[in-house]
Amino acid sequence: MSSDPIPHGKPTLLIVDDEAVNLALLTRLLCPEYRVRAVNSGKRAFDAIKNAPLPDLLLLDVLMPDMDGYEVLSVWRSRPETRDVPVIFLTALVDAGDEERGLQSGAADYITKPIKPAVLQARVRAQLEAKRAREFLRDKNTFLEAEIARRMSDNEAAQQVGIRALAHLAETRDPETGDHILRTQSYVERLALLVQDHPRFRGTIDHQFIRLATKSAPLHDIGKVGIPDHILLKPGRLTAEEWAVMKTHAEIGAQAIERAEAEVERPVVFFRLAKEIAHWHHERWDGSGYPDGRAGDDIPLSARLMAVADVFDAIISQRVYKPAMSFAEAREVIATGRGTHFDPDLTDAFLADYGAFTDIAVRHRDGATAPAATG
Repeated sequence: MSSDPIPHGKPTLLIVDDEAVNLALLTRLLCPEYRVRAVNSGKRAFDAIKNAPLPDLLLLDVLMPDMDGYEVLSVWRSRPETRDVPVIFLTALVDAGDEERGLQSGAADYITKPIKPAVLQARVRAQLEAKRAREFLRDKNTFLEAEIARRMSDNEAAQQVGIRALAHLAETRDPETGDHILRTQSYVERLALLVQDHPRFRGTIDHQFIRLATKSAPLHDIGKVGIPDHILLKPGRLTAEEWAVMKTHAEIGAQAIERAEAEVERPVVFFRLAKEIAHWHHERWDGSGYPDGRAGDDIPLSARLMAVADVFDAIISQRVYKPAMSFAEAREVIATGRGTHFDPDLTDAFLADYGAFTDIAVRHRDGATAPAATG
């Protein structure tokens, strides 16, 4: 049986009771304020919810043949579409243990028969108001989560723009580098992904490390803004004195990032990785690099990743003082540097997936400066 339709917008109640007299009484009491749907078995309750609208509240008799109220409630709570719809048990059982069982089963309230109209109206109204409050909070939380995500995305984009702007500022001082920062950034990300499950790196490389190292990579040569033009832009090989000045770009970059870091109230991991990469990406595994002659694992992992990326891109790129090497020649150079210039395990991972790195080089090539993929 079912009540006549009433104006749209009122809460919908579903009543389940195997007694026609009870259904008629409950429908008559609730119809003035609510849209009421009534069925006489648990099975029909689940048939009823196949048609919109989903009820806002279920009034459920406990003692019914075939499928009693506890069984209906168990299924009701297991279904995603109904698990948040409150249930009020209606029963002639008056034992305190029965009420406790009903509430423990997931019922929101428990009304004993014979039904008192004022109690019924008050309990129904209270459960609907509680449901509306939960939905309001859920919607509010959803909105806040979306707003936080949007603002974080905006901040991330602004940070990326700032990083790229600084990196491109360094590029304007050294115009031959072209898309060097984009390529090396992609190499670093790819290499970090390749070794994230390696036993040596598993404790350091996670999603956050990869994200921040990739973001930091464009700042590796930011210190070049502090190198005089007559050295930075010299069309030929540098003298020993000029090379000594050129090498200071690593420390200049790290110091610039450190000054920016000092102005932030709390530690930011991004600054640490950016500083490591700028400062030590020219160090060598055997300790013969600069500026500090660090060796092995004393060189931060972020800088070791950058070292492979930076050298690979340099040797496949044309400069006024040298031609670009072919990919085959570049592979040999990287392989030769295993254990001397580069971390052995990073080198092995790089060479094992060498095609991915040459693909990046071709995809982001500067005109004709990168060799052909088959070179």
